[in-house]
Amino acid sequence: MQKTTAAHRARTLRSQGALALLRHAHAHPAATRADAARALGLSSGSATEITARLKALRLIDETAPPQTGGRGRPSPALTAHPRGPLVCAVSIGHEGWRTATVEIGGRTVEQDSGRHPGPRPGPVLDVLRARTAAAYARHRHRIRAVSVAVAGTMRGTTIVQASGLNWYGVDLEPLRPAPGTPLLAGNDASMAGLAEARRGAAAGTRVSLHLTVEVGVGGVLIVDGGPVYGATGAGGEFGHMPFGDPELECPCGARGCWDLAVDGRAMARALGRPEPRDPRTAAEQIITAARTDPDARAAVGAAARALGRGAGALVNALDPELVSLSGLATELIETAPEELRAAYTAALMRFRRADPPPLAPSALGPASPLVGAAEAAFDLVLSDAGFESWSEAER
Repeated sequence: MQKTTAAHRARTLRSQGALALLRHAHAHPAATRADAARALGLSSGSATEITARLKALRLIDETAPPQTGGRGRPSPALTAHPRGPLVCAVSIGHEGWRTATVEIGGRTVEQDSGRHPGPRPGPVLDVLRARTAAAYARHRHRIRAVSVAVAGTMRGTTIVQASGLNWYGVDLEPLRPAPGTPLLAGNDASMAGLAEARRGAAAGTRVSLHLTVEVGVGGVLIVDGGPVYGATGAGGEFGHMPFGDPELECPCGARGCWDLAVDGRAMARALGRPEPRDPRTAAEQIITAARTDPDARAAVGAAARALGRGAGALVNALDPELVSLSGLATELIETAPEELRAAYTAALMRFRRADPPPLAPSALGPASPLVGAAEAAFDLVLSDAGFESWSEAER
């Protein structure tokens, strides 16, 4: 019994070292074995032994960088194994979808995109089910998880409500390509925040807040590289905090939602126009017109002030090091920077104003929800259970 326990403990320690190096290779594409050894406090011999194990398991490879003409031989970089694990990432937006097959290190192997075939969820899921099934047919057991970013409120793998799509209670189970393949899902703004914290504008911070404006406001708080989703996965619905006009009723059922003060609906209302059927497109048109039209400029300025005021309130409550912005939020800070920053500063508690958390535009742009979905999937793949599952499949 003691021998069995000792053997199990030894296997656990070996797998922990292998996982640590594998996670480092995923988080730092093109890092060398020596880089990983220094970062993880490993001896050169241990790093060599662990790397050999990971190669044998078809998890990583080492690729020599191109010659630069300098003296010496460049160290090979840790890269994804050409027959290693993959994840399928899916992004469902208000108007269209994106898919990607992604390898360790975050490189996209395959990608596709398109517009929704209609307003109902069934045909959209049919299109996406075909994409995930095709990826599984090409790669079989290498597909370790499917992860979906959705422009809506999620609970598990169910879309509780996606007001911009007019979808309610939609189960994403059809996107699971095979029994036993893990299926994950999350709000697109939360996934975008995860992406910016891992590979974008907030990389290197311990606590960051992400805000995105599309149809309303969404986002997420990231702590130590992990998203704070809440008890049921529905956290981050910042747009439904009462930072707006209490006389206005939101499609979610609440009154005074911040959503209604920052997007195309707010800009159209400021111009005396009816509520647009497509708030995202309406906002783009008004922001473009703001370059020459004073009324449009005023409408954009009002939305920017509403965004800045709410961002300041959330900074007071959550204490991030940095606030990353994506979607229309980046266009608001480009078009009306004075209004946004003044409102942000005015909303901050006095002690924060001398050195406020920076407002940083997205470094990943529209791809951020898809990148975040892939990162969420790799969190599962690069777990103890995921490592053990892959190791069993490769034996």
